[in-house]
Amino acid sequence: MSVDVATSGERDTFVTQRSRALEGEVSIGGAKNSVLKLMAACLLAEGQHVLANVPDISDVSLMCELLEAMGVTVTRADHRLVIDVPAELNTEAPYHLVERMRASIVVLGPLLGRFGTARVALPGGDDFGPRPIDMHLRALESLGATFSTAHGDISGTAELLKGTEVVLEYPSVGATENVLMAAVRAKGRTRIVNPAREPEISDLVEFLNQMGARVGWSGDRLAVDGVERLAPAPSGNGYRVIPDRIEAATFLAAVGMCGGSVFLRHAVAEHMTMLIRKLSEMGMHIVIDEAGLRATVNQRLASADISTLPFPGLATDYKPFLVSMLTTAAGVGIVTENIFTGRFRYIDELRRMGADIRTEGHHAVVRGVERLSGAPVRAHDIRAGAALVVAGLAATGETEVTGAAHIDRGYEDLAGKLAGIGAPISRR
Repeated sequence: MSVDVATSGERDTFVTQRSRALEGEVSIGGAKNSVLKLMAACLLAEGQHVLANVPDISDVSLMCELLEAMGVTVTRADHRLVIDVPAELNTEAPYHLVERMRASIVVLGPLLGRFGTARVALPGGDDFGPRPIDMHLRALESLGATFSTAHGDISGTAELLKGTEVVLEYPSVGATENVLMAAVRAKGRTRIVNPAREPEISDLVEFLNQMGARVGWSGDRLAVDGVERLAPAPSGNGYRVIPDRIEAATFLAAVGMCGGSVFLRHAVAEHMTMLIRKLSEMGMHIVIDEAGLRATVNQRLASADISTLPFPGLATDYKPFLVSMLTTAAGVGIVTENIFTGRFRYIDELRRMGADIRTEGHHAVVRGVERLSGAPVRAHDIRAGAALVVAGLAATGETEVTGAAHIDRGYEDLAGKLAGIGAPISRR
């Protein structure tokens, strides 16, 4: 089963007008950055796996295609995935799929953990600078894997993975996920030092434990006791993917730029503690309850300084939304990118809309203007594209954001959800 991904020219443009204050409720869907890794984790065990709260986005469709290319059967309906994993798999992840989605590199760990062999094409994905996978390979080599690279593919083998202490020089999410999914089948105990601690990592840990793994936090380390066999998590209604904190941040930014009061159902405040703190500093009023959170803005926001850091710091995925908000906030904000190089590429698009932004290296200085003006702009990656859509709602005249296929990789019906809270937006 697979779903076609939007291609250029096929309703590939978001069109926005300046919005009035937003009002109403929006439901936050399952997390893209979690579900893709849970799908990869299913490769660790033969049998039928069921995932619930799965967003209807094109990256999920691509991961479905990748699993199917390995011999897995995937059925998708009503935000659920039924993933039937056979006893034997094709342990090769082909280039024509991997080059379209960087997250597909996380099949490396489970394939090595279960079968002792894997061949994965070097990954592609969003256009915001290099994100080398050397850290993934070094971590897996610590467990006993060996790798060779030829013709654009990484080939890995592991006769026997053995638990050991794996020290990550940086708390990389992808490297943590890959070594974790290999370590659950390694012999003995693995201690992952300096792992990523994002909510999506905790979601993966919970899912693996429900499959029979033995993973726990020991202070700021992950301790993994390898097991000989895993099985699908008890299905019931399916393992429920956590809500998407980046989607929630998108709608918080929309309220910040347009004003109004919107309830974000299912948003988990503890996954966004630093973001909520920063938005409150800027003047957004946020009320949290067990069903989600309500964001209210009734005046122009104030500028603030922004610095991206690994969780629990401000996520780099939040930054495009914060930069968009700073473009119309009162004062000057300094933005520092500490995670990825090249992630200021969308700033030229904001400048086309009248934003006053100066960049130097990892820093951007954003001087708020009274109002943006509509212009044709292009999305170069998922979050920057969504941030341009949000900025268009605060701009006079019409804004056209092309490259909607990038945005579709991470958002289910972004235009429909924004329109549901009063935003003048369409897709063509």
